[in-house]
Amino acid sequence: MASGDGKIFTDTDRVLSVILGGGAGTRLFPLTKERAKPAVPLAGKYRLVDIPISNCINSDLRRIYLLTQFNSASLHRHITQAYKFDHFTEAFVELLAAEQTYSDTSWYQGTADAVRKNMVHFLNHEFDYMLVLSGDQLYRMDYGTILAQHVESGADVTIATTPVRQREAHAFGIMQMERDLRITRFVEKPTDPDVQRSLMLPVDTYPTFGIDDDGEGRLLASMGIYVFNRDVLRTLLDNDLTDFGKHVIPAAIGTHRVYSYVFQGYWEDIGTIRAFFEASLDLAAELPRFNFFDMESPIFTRPLFLPASKINNAQIDHAIISDGCIIKQASIFESVIGIRSIIGPGSSIRRTIVMGCDDYEPAEAAAESLARGIPPLGIGANTRIENAIIDKNARIGSNVVITPEGKPDRVDHPMYYVRDGVVIIPKSGIVPDGTVI
Repeated sequence: MASGDGKIFTDTDRVLSVILGGGAGTRLFPLTKERAKPAVPLAGKYRLVDIPISNCINSDLRRIYLLTQFNSASLHRHITQAYKFDHFTEAFVELLAAEQTYSDTSWYQGTADAVRKNMVHFLNHEFDYMLVLSGDQLYRMDYGTILAQHVESGADVTIATTPVRQREAHAFGIMQMERDLRITRFVEKPTDPDVQRSLMLPVDTYPTFGIDDDGEGRLLASMGIYVFNRDVLRTLLDNDLTDFGKHVIPAAIGTHRVYSYVFQGYWEDIGTIRAFFEASLDLAAELPRFNFFDMESPIFTRPLFLPASKINNAQIDHAIISDGCIIKQASIFESVIGIRSIIGPGSSIRRTIVMGCDDYEPAEAAAESLARGIPPLGIGANTRIENAIIDKNARIGSNVVITPEGKPDRVDHPMYYVRDGVVIIPKSGIVPDGTVI
């Protein structure tokens, strides 16, 4: 049985979508030092949260809640400025931050606990199915297909899964299912090779799920995307279990009809610095695995009224250049350049994500900063940067060198961080002229 058999669920008014904003985002630190994980910039002009929200909108799901509790100010600002629907419909994208009540003063303790604590808000709506999504993944999915399979199979819970190689299984919750897609076993991040082999998909099912048999075994990893029947969700959360993947789903397998929806497209969990870095640079490839140019399912974001970028005598290859940039006689290779980026002459940017700036700096303010020995916003002249992430509103001076070469995989420095072999200049960071990192 192929996932959904190509059918699409059309009664979308019966669905409530909930995006989990995640916790403190420690795996993406320092990008999450001053912002919530879903608010991390992506592909020059977007935010991570734009991916699941756009998938919902393209699937005609217009009642969307976003749950968060850490550094939610910039995320709230982005949501209110980006997603406005017709006043004469019930459509909304609404952020629910963790709140204290007379009966409970604790923060969200996990994904399931976050949904439980907001059930009072969810149950004010008429819905038969809840679609629970993660806020830190890069993929394009028509949720109508998973909803159609959920209804057709008579499932109580459906979990989106994706085939992964055995060497990747240790990083995911792994499912084992029958040929009718019903899940019979769940193991969280298995490391024992014997356990991994026992969870492998039968090779004769590969054609059904579009898997090429390259000799490496495949296992089904949970994508952190769930469909619950309304009453089943209430039952499964009538306890103290705190996390869907670790607690609720494993318990439900023995008591309810839990099915797998096998997703066959590109999907990347970008919850770590290395995964975020590599997935972002891939967007600048000639044939990126995720296509922002697919206008049948566009990715939406906050509209920006910026001028087109101005490029003067620069050398650029395999790069994304966002709106409002000024690039002067620089060399840019395999990089993503965010909005309002200013790059000075003679500079070389290679395998780098430059997140840009929130505003332009007036000439008078730039001159005042220079008088105090502080570089202007952007990247100065004759600077070399490679294998790095330059967060928003950074001030990188002239004749600077930034590279992870010769450094440990993890460094915490007052001026920069190194994570997974990537140098990160934090938001509003300052790197004076002549600095070598």
